[in-house]
Amino acid sequence: METYKMYVSVKDQQVYQYPDDSPWEYAVEIPRAYIPIFSRLFEQMNQLEFRNFFRSHLPYIPYHYDRDNHEIDKRSAKVYALIHEFTDEESKRVIEKLPYFH
Repeated sequence: METYKMYVSVKDQQVYQYPDDSPWEYAVEIPRAYIPIFSRLFEQMNQLEFRNFFRSHLPYIPYHYDRDNHEIDKRSAKVYALIHEFTDEESKRVIEKLPYFH
């Protein structure tokens, strides 16, 4: 399967085709079919964060009990797992130190 070099910014929730498009954290060699997965996960995270914004104005729901926070964490773990699958060894070691992989 043909792979493409892509550049992922988890912080900005973006995938770039060229390294000079914008700052990025991880370079991946990824099959074309996997590229939309990043976009979908980032889109879901944005929707959940938007809902969190509204929830933050409701003082009777403690932040740490909010189900959306757990869903964001699940999607973050999936993003890092996808990056881990298709990145270089140095980036894999960094990702393996994240709390999602313990």
